[in-house]
Amino acid sequence: MVKKFLIHGGIPLRGEVEISGYKNTAGAILSAAILCDEPSVIENIPLVTDALDQIEIMKQMGAKIEWLEEKKIKIDPKNMSPDKIPYDLFEKMRISVLLIGPFLARFKKFKVPHPGGDKIGLRPIKIHLEALKKMGVLIEENNGFYHFEAPNNFEGNKIILKEFSVTATENIMMLAASIPVKTTIEIAAAEPQVQDLGLMLKNMGAKISGLGTHTIKIEGSDKLSGASHLICPDLLEAGTFLIAIALTGGEGTIKKVNPDHLTFFLEKMKDIGVNFEASENEIYVKPSVGFIAQKIQALPYPGFPTDLQPQTAVLLTQAQGKSLIHEPLYENRFQHLQELRKMGADIEITDPHRALIFGKTELIGNKVDASDIRSGAALILAGLAAKGETIVDNIMHIDRGYEKIDEKLQKMGAKIERI
Repeated sequence: MVKKFLIHGGIPLRGEVEISGYKNTAGAILSAAILCDEPSVIENIPLVTDALDQIEIMKQMGAKIEWLEEKKIKIDPKNMSPDKIPYDLFEKMRISVLLIGPFLARFKKFKVPHPGGDKIGLRPIKIHLEALKKMGVLIEENNGFYHFEAPNNFEGNKIILKEFSVTATENIMMLAASIPVKTTIEIAAAEPQVQDLGLMLKNMGAKISGLGTHTIKIEGSDKLSGASHLICPDLLEAGTFLIAIALTGGEGTIKKVNPDHLTFFLEKMKDIGVNFEASENEIYVKPSVGFIAQKIQALPYPGFPTDLQPQTAVLLTQAQGKSLIHEPLYENRFQHLQELRKMGADIEITDPHRALIFGKTELIGNKVDASDIRSGAALILAGLAAKGETIVDNIMHIDRGYEKIDEKLQKMGAKIERI
């Protein structure tokens, strides 16, 4: 039975919240563990369904999985087989696309179904396929499957991506790390999860330079070793809680966060009027009043994160004046705005990539539907700030990316429960 969140709004959040490991990093780090036949130890695993489903895929393929602690796992991939890929799980999640590079490194020949994920717009893996073909990989698509075959010998190459694709960058990095040639990735993504993966690959024996820039150079090795790695904090969870505290007029400390991963976002929060102080690994949010309308444009890192745009839209409903949201990356990322309208927000969607938000408007509790991870988080925030009761449906989307979000909010005083 699909569960829902019941939220009684209007209560300021107070206290502390600890940020979990970054879900978007976990996908790549878990995949990288496949690159060799030695065990790796991964710490700070986020207990979200996307990460747990990926671990299950690896387990069903023959990996030996041992939970050392609640969020610490040992993975022995030695006996994994491409013949045991659980296609139902693979096509359920977008993050499974990150297994393609490691599969090519380990198995050479295999087939996989189309990856799934959020329905926030067209997210074809064309960028991945074009880059892999430039590395000599043979690819065919038929009957709903992609068929991959690695060449006998990879040659060094310069791969120029057609866009700043995080997952394409990560796939090429993992494959390049496992072959003893030099590979250069131009128009590479620079996001924190890409940097975190680079650190893991270096610990495994690859030589990598340019992390955090748009040109990454890799000198790989066909004898990578197992490694230990601590997944970085979830910057999107941290941003979500910062908005939640500010939106409810609360006060609290966000712990175990890296503010350097949120530089542009935090500057925009200051412009809106959110009152906070950031230290090395904490953000203290003070009571904030009098929010100011702003223009928000989602851009690749280090720009404003597209995955914090829906949550920020809720905050802007409480800002005085006319705000503009520009979402150039995905054409279906405004589904939450339709739901916010049900709650009384004054919003005009001018085209699939732009919306105007007129504030300040009082939000009234209603029944709303979470269509993806981040829109679901945005609707929780709206429910926390709204007058009366809000029911958020289809919360399985939220559980894919947020670890026990209801329990964390409850500890800060929120009235939210699963029903």
